[in-house]
Amino acid sequence: MMLNTLARWDVVPVGVNRTSGVVTRVAVNTGDDVKAGDVLYEVELRPVVVAQGSVPAFRPIGARAEGTDVAQLQKMLRSLGFYRGKVDARAGTGTVTAIRAWQKSMGVKQTGTVEAGDVIFVPTLPTRISLDPALIRSGMTLAGGEEAVRGLSAAPVFTIPVTEIQAGMAPAGTRVEVTSPRGDLWQAQVSGWRRDEEGSGGLLVLEAAGGGVVCGGQCGQIEAMDEVSLPSRIVTAETVSGLVVPSAALVSRADGRLAVIGENGEEIAVSVVASARGLSVVSGVAEGTRVRVPASAGQR
Repeated sequence: MMLNTLARWDVVPVGVNRTSGVVTRVAVNTGDDVKAGDVLYEVELRPVVVAQGSVPAFRPIGARAEGTDVAQLQKMLRSLGFYRGKVDARAGTGTVTAIRAWQKSMGVKQTGTVEAGDVIFVPTLPTRISLDPALIRSGMTLAGGEEAVRGLSAAPVFTIPVTEIQAGMAPAGTRVEVTSPRGDLWQAQVSGWRRDEEGSGGLLVLEAAGGGVVCGGQCGQIEAMDEVSLPSRIVTAETVSGLVVPSAALVSRADGRLAVIGENGEEIAVSVVASARGLSVVSGVAEGTRVRVPASAGQR
């Protein structure tokens, strides 16, 4: 059964721009992993970096400033090797010295004060991010307050829109072959089904065969800002190979074992791999063996 798989990243706002001016450079691509201190973009040649913290940047941080935002800044400076003191949420001499050293490395004026727009605090790092292309691109003018930084889910979500009848043909565990944007074949399986609100169908949810991420280490092929449609094959019947005998040649014993009866009346134990349309694929019997059909008949 050939259908299209939809792949998309879940995107949520995680950071607010606090500076104003013209964007002069974008330093990251959509879907990049960023860590503390990485430059996201520049506004009028002044870098805007990312750091981890639950409190958003809301004020300049300089000498004698105190608070959770100061502690967040100290952690960033320490991770970058500029600060070796305690993370005590107080901007003392050591913190100010570290700020100046960091500013020097960034190529900006060494004031010892971090402006509110210099750092964007996000909940977790490292994280995969996306900058809103409608806001952050070279030449755009920012006023401050834009939800410019978005966080991406750890991996894209893969679903297949289906009717209820199609869903019934693909229960959990059904194998799905997904063709990637570059032509790679990703092996997936159905992990569940979500009915849509109208009740006329729903979505098959996919995971990698054996569990995990469908795209594995190739998730960069999925564009972060778009829902990508990928041709896919739902394998409702697996291909099998082996010796084929008429199903009527099989005999079942009291203990549940299956066998065929050879031309001399000998019983040969077999295992059935698959059956359809009166034929069975079996293992355990040698190619060329003549068997009785039906098994209870005296003739071959």
